[in-house]
Amino acid sequence: MWLMTQHGFYSIVEKAPDEFHVRSRERGDLQNLIDRAPLTAATIEDSPKNDYAFRIIGKRELVQQVLQFLATSLDYGNFKGHIEHSPDQKRKSRAYHEVWGVMAKQAL
Repeated sequence: MWLMTQHGFYSIVEKAPDEFHVRSRERGDLQNLIDRAPLTAATIEDSPKNDYAFRIIGKRELVQQVLQFLATSLDYGNFKGHIEHSPDQKRKSRAYHEVWGVMAKQAL
């Protein structure tokens, strides 16, 4: 699953039974989860040869904790507008607008 959030862009997959990877292309996005959720037992693994160069690996509970944090920290009425004013995420605003546009065309 892809998650575009006010804390970062994530891809979450199950690589093996009960082995989940919360992945990102930017270390800072995962660090935001560790610091803000907080995910006290989590560590970021570097995977420079992979599409997502950074990941946190854990059990299903990790994914549940991440999703609960993302749900409870949601505090805006318009995602794209919020990202444009977020110091550590605003550089992604154009990409998020492009994804929004592509998905809007698919709904037609």
